[in-house]
Amino acid sequence: MQEEQVDSRRQPPPLERQGSFGLRPPQISDASREAAEEPDEMDKLKAKLMSAWNSVKYGWTVKSKTSFNKLSPVTVLGHSYLLNSEDEVDRFRRTFVSRVWLTYRREFPQLEGSTLTTDCGWGCMLRSGQMLLAQGLVVHLMPRDWTWPDAQQLTDVDFEVFRPRSPVRAGGVPIPSFGSPRGSSPPEKSQTSGQAPKCSLRKRPESVRDRQAEPAHHKLITWFGDQPPTPFGVHQLVDIGKDSGKKAGDWYGPSIVAHILRKAVDKSSVVQNLVVYVAQDCTVYKEDVVRLCDLSLSQSPRDPSSQAWNSVIILVPVRLGGETLNPSYIECVKNILKLDCCIGIIGGKPKHSLYFIGFQDEQLLYLDPHLCQPVVDVTQANFSLESFHCSSPKKMPFNRMDPSCTIGFYAKNKKDFESLCSAVSMALSSSKEKYPIFTFVEGQSQDYGLDGHGSNHSGPAAHILPPGKLSRGDNRRNSDEFVFL
Repeated sequence: MQEEQVDSRRQPPPLERQGSFGLRPPQISDASREAAEEPDEMDKLKAKLMSAWNSVKYGWTVKSKTSFNKLSPVTVLGHSYLLNSEDEVDRFRRTFVSRVWLTYRREFPQLEGSTLTTDCGWGCMLRSGQMLLAQGLVVHLMPRDWTWPDAQQLTDVDFEVFRPRSPVRAGGVPIPSFGSPRGSSPPEKSQTSGQAPKCSLRKRPESVRDRQAEPAHHKLITWFGDQPPTPFGVHQLVDIGKDSGKKAGDWYGPSIVAHILRKAVDKSSVVQNLVVYVAQDCTVYKEDVVRLCDLSLSQSPRDPSSQAWNSVIILVPVRLGGETLNPSYIECVKNILKLDCCIGIIGGKPKHSLYFIGFQDEQLLYLDPHLCQPVVDVTQANFSLESFHCSSPKKMPFNRMDPSCTIGFYAKNKKDFESLCSAVSMALSSSKEKYPIFTFVEGQSQDYGLDGHGSNHSGPAAHILPPGKLSRGDNRRNSDEFVFL
């Protein structure tokens, strides 16, 4: 972590000194970039080696068993599951598998201004940001509590309930994976006396509503395809990042990715009645959100009776401590993940971005973008969705979480926004720390001397603190893009 900070102080721009994630990509000179019209053999070899290395590392983590305590609830984006019955395990599986999973890809069209045809090794935070946005689009476009009808294809596995052997092991339900390779034969049922008989889960009757929503699900995935025209694909996000001094192969932090996502939604016309607001100075200015959402304000003459209201995704870049996560904020993060309005957290651990969607006890549940998969041609009518849904839930202790992160929320209408403000404020008050993670305030940003620094202006992302007030951040050698709490 310290080495990353020392190295990063030498690299412009200052916005992303810390809180950036990914392996250092191969360095290519500007002259080489201009001279090469297409990747040479050395670039292709480097990309293949990086892809193989990341896939091997990812495979190591997936092969290790993930244990879930059947006596403690598992929370996933506002829903709770107690894994003490077949039905509850099935519900949890379906919910997890139905999240959109976006990972490294290889052999996609060359990124403009570079020779790169893969984001392997550097694009993990962009992928985490894509997953956060995808979840916001799922709740915006799909039926309430939608699950992927074909998730059962990835969930036909057994689970084992171990006989309690120690306080640590009591109630453990190891679930190494939610899916087995297609064509593989199912494991034989264990007759070991120390294990309960394995169960064959009953398939839930297919929801007609969820099946009818499949065209929308399919269309949503195409928006994240790895081709230049797609509105939320890596090509588009990298292009938008140029305005903030980023280019293909650079590291991206959770704050700058929040602004990139906002600009991508602003620029696109594929999603109707949706805006993205990015909080500034760890503060959500309610009037700024209302001005984005309330369509009656733009009508001339104004119609106060109008009910027209844009849905909104609220992204809040925060820093939960200095060098490491402040333990006082753990309970607060848990309470945020318990909220229906929460669409997840992008962050991770140092040099390793992850998308957090829940927790159990003292461990976070996440989706990992670090598997490098072949590109999928989303222009084909019936492309497979399987590689866009993860079958292996993984957990990580809270104390390993990098303090730099961006928290996401969604509100469909004005009533939901008011409920969001109330519920999130209550969750924030659960922190034992004197200063909350972030706050909601009445008014707009210019009322507090931030005119020109609003989150929805077209210019580059503003520094969170005004010049001359960064002494605490400078003394701690941390990024000046966050307020330190």
